[in-house]
Amino acid sequence: MPLLDRDGVKIYYEDHGHGPPILLSHGYSATCRMWNEQIAALVARNRVIVWDMRGHGESDDPDDPAAYSAALTVEDMAALLHRCRIDRAIIGGLSLGGYMSLAFHLAHPEMVRALMLFDTGPGFRNADARRAWNERAQQRARDLETRGFAALGESDEVRLSKHRSARGLAGAARGMLAQADDHIIAGLDKITVPTLVLVGADDTHFLAAADYMARKIPGAMRVTIPHAGHASNLHQPAAFNRALKDFLEGLPAAV
Repeated sequence: MPLLDRDGVKIYYEDHGHGPPILLSHGYSATCRMWNEQIAALVARNRVIVWDMRGHGESDDPDDPAAYSAALTVEDMAALLHRCRIDRAIIGGLSLGGYMSLAFHLAHPEMVRALMLFDTGPGFRNADARRAWNERAQQRARDLETRGFAALGESDEVRLSKHRSARGLAGAARGMLAQADDHIIAGLDKITVPTLVLVGADDTHFLAAADYMARKIPGAMRVTIPHAGHASNLHQPAAFNRALKDFLEGLPAAV
């Protein structure tokens, strides 16, 4: 089982296929298994790297709350690419994975060939809205500590997932799902790489965020997947994969 050691925290990842590399990051409380259909669809023409974030899936679930943060997650992504000897990749993610993809681009723009943002948002400029989001993240953590895995519910991505502990997911909610400031949303108009913004038509909580990102990111491609909710890649995999292939085929040749 491939594991990356990040100062004692083991990060699980998979490396599939050959060709222009793609790094896909899952949503909160999901795992890399949510990308199975995309691996199968893309692997003939692309190298596809998937992984489990800290506290998720096969990756470690450290006790220390300081072991969970957006900054550490971004550096986990960079370390994975370095481990795979990849200098520059197409960076994509769904929900929390999309937010972390934006954070990765902000920290390491030289490593990003293109962005693919699925059913996600860039955070909040409004401090009250951000405070409300963070309180919901804290409540999720408390629910996990009280009720265990039962607090996750029965969403499609959750049903595909197995985790080491509810404690790890609680740590991830507090340290990775919660947002410290507005630096991600403030940087959207500085993105210069080709960007796909994709959302399920029924993902009502993220439709406005998708519209906003498509307006703010120069030249972004906006795609809506009909009859799909928050996990659009699971609800309509064929349409989702077609949108990915159309975007990837339209990218400028890698330098």
